[in-house]
Amino acid sequence: MSLPADLFRQLDAMVEERGLPSRSQLISELIRHALAEHEALTRPEEMLAGTITIVYRGDKGRVRQQLAQSQADYLKEVISSQHVFLEDDQSLEVLLVQGPATRLKELCDALRSIRGVHQLQLVTTTALLPPLHEQDAAHDGPVLAARGHKLKSEATA
Repeated sequence: MSLPADLFRQLDAMVEERGLPSRSQLISELIRHALAEHEALTRPEEMLAGTITIVYRGDKGRVRQQLAQSQADYLKEVISSQHVFLEDDQSLEVLLVQGPATRLKELCDALRSIRGVHQLQLVTTTALLPPLHEQDAAHDGPVLAARGHKLKSEATA
């Protein structure tokens, strides 16, 4: 790979600042991030997993209520959320999400439209969470998929 000298200097400085063992590791990380972004833009039905990080002003619960409603509207995509209070009546919330790129973009747009949301960032990956539940064809009950092994619930055993 050839790059202009100035870009190499900046890359080396970033490697050193982040304490990485090599340029290759940083370049691999940057390429993976760019490919996940590219997938989201060029293949809107592609399944992606990731996080949505939101910083917002508390505003007496109105913002939190609207955020919760938006998350409920995207129940299939929002796996979990973590909330902490920050200084100056601000909050930080991180959502673990998975779904088609278009749905994740729609969710981000809905969250951004809430007055009081100051920052929002979606970070995605094409690596997916394993299926949490599958239907067992031989039984009517759910089969729990855990680390590649199927564990039947007591109701279906």
